[in-house]
Amino acid sequence: MTILYGIKNCDSVKKAKKWLEQQNIPYQFHDFRSDGLSPQLLEEFIKSADLTLLLNKRSTSFRNLTDEIKNNLTDDVMTEIILAQPTLIKRPLLKHNQAFLVGFNDSQYQEILL
Repeated sequence: MTILYGIKNCDSVKKAKKWLEQQNIPYQFHDFRSDGLSPQLLEEFIKSADLTLLLNKRSTSFRNLTDEIKNNLTDDVMTEIILAQPTLIKRPLLKHNQAFLVGFNDSQYQEILL
């Protein structure tokens, strides 16, 4: 099963969706804004990808964090802020079987999905 995680108005997510559709790969889309992010799902992400890779430091959400939070990014703090603001996760996040990919890269998608 293939699941694409992200938010629907993200350009990278749109590119990934378009690529999957062009390749006729069935997938389920999980929108963090409407479908949420549970602690269990975040834990699954963390087990599969380094937490520092999951945190999108270029996002508007990250830039809006206080300097106190930005300067104290322990694993516990990152987990807490990501659960509070799932838009802090680098997008898209693709899960295919047991493989996870962070961000969109068509050659990585080809390698895992085709």
